Amino acid sequence: MTPFRHVVALAGGVGGSRLAQGLARALPPEALTVVVNTGDDLVHVGLTVCPDLDTLMYTLSGLGDRERGWGLRDESFRAMEMLGRYGGPTWFALGDRDLGTHLARTMQLAAGASLTSVTAHLCASVGVHTRLLPMSDGTRKTIIETTDGERLPFQDWLVGRRAVPRVKSVTRVGEGVATPEVLRALDDADLVVVCPSNPYVSIDPILELPGVRERVAQKRVVALSPIVGGRAVKGPLGTMIPDLMGVPASAAAIVQHYGGLLSALVVEHGDAIDIALPCRETRTVMGDEHDRERLARELLAFAAELP
Repeated sequence: MTPFRHVVALAGGVGGSRLAQGLARALPPEALTVVVNTGDDLVHVGLTVCPDLDTLMYTLSGLGDRERGWGLRDESFRAMEMLGRYGGPTWFALGDRDLGTHLARTMQLAAGASLTSVTAHLCASVGVHTRLLPMSDGTRKTIIETTDGERLPFQDWLVGRRAVPRVKSVTRVGEGVATPEVLRALDDADLVVVCPSNPYVSIDPILELPGVRERVAQKRVVALSPIVGGRAVKGPLGTMIPDLMGVPASAAAIVQHYGGLLSALVVEHGDAIDIALPCRETRTVMGDEHDRERLARELLAFAAELP
């Protein structure tokens, strides 16, 4: 049993989806809300694609590809192959069944539904009982400015350019605001969990929305470090930290980045170095669903011990 009545997790990407799955296994559905980054969203081949929402939804539904951490299990890409024959853009590959998700989302948005309501419908359709909330129903995009002076939407940099250009800064464009559902969830939370997602491109877009950081700062906030032994578990964070902060990637750098927002941190064994916060060292690399649940329960128990 957990003493927390309502946990809000801030999440994006593969690491965020894995801890969210663990939390969903450790908590009843009504006790967990996951607020998901939409700064990566893009329109591709005419369809609205929400990479982080889809990764969370597929993982929580059990339909996701466990090896890659994104997309659907046993997926095929025949539509992309045909599109390539016609000279269409295939740099951001959409699986054949994955296309169904984007078609359904795009049609519902075009009919006037909000992204929040569309997400709820898609989740219900694939058996996700945990509430997933997009951070915004508006448009707020993450832009990577490279040391060469390019300004690239995040997926263009990550997938299209394979995260090769060095990063000078990360900014946001657009008028998106936090949804009323997100703000109400934060008001009602007695614990906020910052998932092991990339702070710059998955968590900051959420925190930067008006009213969000202020609400989170009033709560007990426990983060799981996305850095293990000086390396990112997945994704480009391991090179982004030295590029943007001028320090090596470490759990301490994560604490520094969040600037006093965190109440405590869960780290890998041996990583609690130069951290002036309560820390719990444990095995943080998540394997299967049982491993994710084990880590989620450890995090919740640690959070309950905090003063």
